[in-house]
Amino acid sequence: MKKTYQQLVTFILITFSSTLWADGNMLPLKIPEKVTTECASCHMLYAPGFLPKESWLRIMGGLDKHYGTDASLDPQSVKEVTQWLVQYSGTYKRVNGAPPNDRVTEAAWFVKKHRKISEQTWKRASIKSKANCMACHTTADKGQYDDEFVKVPQ
Repeated sequence: MKKTYQQLVTFILITFSSTLWADGNMLPLKIPEKVTTECASCHMLYAPGFLPKESWLRIMGGLDKHYGTDASLDPQSVKEVTQWLVQYSGTYKRVNGAPPNDRVTEAAWFVKKHRKISEQTWKRASIKSKANCMACHTTADKGQYDDEFVKVPQ
């Protein structure tokens, strides 16, 4: 009986997660139109799992000074976008706390993963900043960050 219950739970988890996430994809399969129109119109859509819930709540609560820009939204849009970000926020070991300034690029996992990249590389005109994931991760807009899709531009 116990084994059957475990098999059922495993089946449900696999089935449920596969409907939410694409294979190896950091973005949920269903992205609300409001998220795309409001967030991805100014910058690439960052995977909500890159930051913990606390970071997303602070970011969405301070859109009037969103990293130096006024990105204010109407209350309903704030509610919808925040709900999606929090629902898919990082809860796994790698995202065990909010990074300094709630920046993905200052998260311990990001710093460790990119530790061999020189400051000169980040400053290249083709890259511009650490926040420009698309410069090197050619499929970042699809939520794919696998090494096989990385090409550091000159």
